[in-house]
Amino acid sequence: MSIATSSVAEQTRVKIPDLPALYQRADQLGVTPGWVPREKPIFWPQPKSQFVAARWSYRDIKEALEAAGSLIDVTLADRRNLILRNPFPGNNFETARTFACAYQMILPGELAPSHRHASHALRVIIDAKGAFSIVNGEKMPMETGDVVLTPGWCWHGHGHSGDQAAYWFDGLDIPVTQLLEPMFFEEHPQKYEKIERVVASSPFRFTRDAMAKRLDAAHPDTDGFHGPRIILDSPDIPTMLLTMERLTAGHATRRQRSTANQVFVVARGKGETSAGETKLTWDRGDAFVIPTWTTYEHRAASDVELFCMSDEPLMRFAKYYRFEAG
Repeated sequence: MSIATSSVAEQTRVKIPDLPALYQRADQLGVTPGWVPREKPIFWPQPKSQFVAARWSYRDIKEALEAAGSLIDVTLADRRNLILRNPFPGNNFETARTFACAYQMILPGELAPSHRHASHALRVIIDAKGAFSIVNGEKMPMETGDVVLTPGWCWHGHGHSGDQAAYWFDGLDIPVTQLLEPMFFEEHPQKYEKIERVVASSPFRFTRDAMAKRLDAAHPDTDGFHGPRIILDSPDIPTMLLTMERLTAGHATRRQRSTANQVFVVARGKGETSAGETKLTWDRGDAFVIPTWTTYEHRAASDVELFCMSDEPLMRFAKYYRFEAG
């Protein structure tokens, strides 16, 4: 650098005589000092969440969906569903930090239009006879007690050839997709996907009978954290761990917590869950959420089957997963 160039640089150098001037200059540069206090800290000692443990009553929501049956046409609204909003201020659709869940209803004779989206989805069928799902051209039944998968970017639509309204629980990882921002959504160009195959068995369908048979052969956790439990293999949905668990009447699981977010659906029976300072009493068809690092335990009032969707695979992939006995 020449003497002349050096002199010009010295003349244009910004003078920062004190801390207020430094903060003003940092703002001009589009940076923030790492040492200043923040309303939301960058780090904190252990997990904390805006999300709270909460339960949704299937019976009450079913009544609202029955009313929606005469008010909302699936050809106009695409899906007739009610979303399980975690009850903290400012939230309007997220059930847990990584999941958005809902109850959905379809009437006899209806056919919901097909679409696809980046987010992965599943259905826990609560009450249905004659309902079906079409996933990538494959039509499969959706009967009471089934779990049906819709991996991301698969075309899917639903229909009903029975004579009574069908109800199910939807679980999606929409908040994850929104956070990472690779969201895509597309309506089917023909509105309704063409049925290419009709099947009873599919890697995307876990029937109630097949799950029951596997549960009959399963063993309870030797440490008492859960009863006999099976994993529903879902390699096409890598963001979720899906399980079905049995508890006999009077059985209580051992208190526990982990960094995973978990949403439970009561497939059978009734009982209660203590989650932190909150007691959640549940019955068949109800859904409840256990946010990250919330200590909880289940107690069965009758013979129970609990479905669970968890983001444990995400936490393990990122090496964020921790588990602790209560």
